[in-house]
Amino acid sequence: MTGHALTRVRGLAARIDAATPAHRDRTVDALRALAIAGVILGHWLVTALVLTSGRTGHGLRDESPLATMPYLTPVSWVFQTLAIFFLVGGYAAARSYRGDYRSWLRQRLVRLSRPVVALVAVWGMLAAGLYLGGVPGSTLHTVLTLVLDPLWFLGVFVVLTALTPLAVALVRRLGVLAAAIPLVVVAVADAVRFDLGGPSWAGWINVVAGWLVPYLLGIAWARGAFPGRRGPALMLAGGTAATVALVLWAGYPASMVGVNGAAISNLNPPTLAVVTFGIAQVGLALLLREPLARLMRRPLAWAAVATVNLSAMTLFLWHQTAFLAVTTAGLLAGRLPGLHTAPSHPIWVAERVAWLPVFAAALAVLWLVFRRAERAPARRPPRRADGAVSPAPRPTDGTPGPAGRAVNRPGVPSIGAQLRGHGVLDQGDQRHLG
Repeated sequence: MTGHALTRVRGLAARIDAATPAHRDRTVDALRALAIAGVILGHWLVTALVLTSGRTGHGLRDESPLATMPYLTPVSWVFQTLAIFFLVGGYAAARSYRGDYRSWLRQRLVRLSRPVVALVAVWGMLAAGLYLGGVPGSTLHTVLTLVLDPLWFLGVFVVLTALTPLAVALVRRLGVLAAAIPLVVVAVADAVRFDLGGPSWAGWINVVAGWLVPYLLGIAWARGAFPGRRGPALMLAGGTAATVALVLWAGYPASMVGVNGAAISNLNPPTLAVVTFGIAQVGLALLLREPLARLMRRPLAWAAVATVNLSAMTLFLWHQTAFLAVTTAGLLAGRLPGLHTAPSHPIWVAERVAWLPVFAAALAVLWLVFRRAERAPARRPPRRADGAVSPAPRPTDGTPGPAGRAVNRPGVPSIGAQLRGHGVLDQGDQRHLG
């Protein structure tokens, strides 16, 4: 990076830092950014689309290095960060909800739906084109499953968001112990399907109950339930011990993500093991608050986190499309190692790691194209009593003018306006993203 470019980056970071309200808890945004990075890198590392040949031509088959190289299982412990998503989601919901349930819920659902509509519209057309173009049904199924899989998370998040008033009331009454209720539900559902010979569909109760546990802990955090380190340390130790016990003596898989061919998946639907693992993650996240707060006081670090949070949904929804774009484009050059080859040897891991910057570059392109879908539509300027349109205030771009005051440059929105437009800075009572 040239000196001029570095100066511009540092200047932008300083402006973002200055535009952020002092009362904003930046650790919440840092945790969200870490959770997003974990999910994206995890998917890119443990998903292998292997090029196959058959009587009907070439196709792509989904394989997992966790199935062929079980010693990579600890990778799933690092990159399976869904509990942190729901922790931060519960925190944000509790901080932003101030009554007027319908209006509050509508605002949040509209924010979630805009980028989803863009994804579904694009892939609806692509799927039709691939089908008409003669792509084998098995390959099309693999591709669409990969791309649309993140939508299950949003479905659960929408349900929990709709339950926020009840969840807040439950935490207000029981405190942190409110999370024990869905935890018991998960344990009972697992006992029914694994130990008592009950129907397998009983496990789908856990889709809501399992992720309600970290969501309630997030609400409790927003209400000041974890002022010190003792509670988080107990959650980390207790969650870890429970997860180890369930894996060693209760037959639960060690991997915290689904593995091709495995009899039981810890995620689909969630099991008691993944919920106790999530409790340990929540404890660790809360213990990291102070180090993260210190790191977020550095303008460059905060600017990076704020930028990720500007387009969190875009990054989350389109990261598998970026992976697929690189994979299919690579087919033009033949069967590339680490991209189209089976994950059957440790060298494959090094080859896949080498592809991560390429996936990131493809995601950056998609981000440039689709990030506007997350923006709220511009509001029309108000009309005066005589029917004339009142001129909208001209934003500043933060350029210092005489006496240190910011001056306006036509057509350049202020850093504060840009961040508020994406929801990173405060608007009314909405203090945190969600």
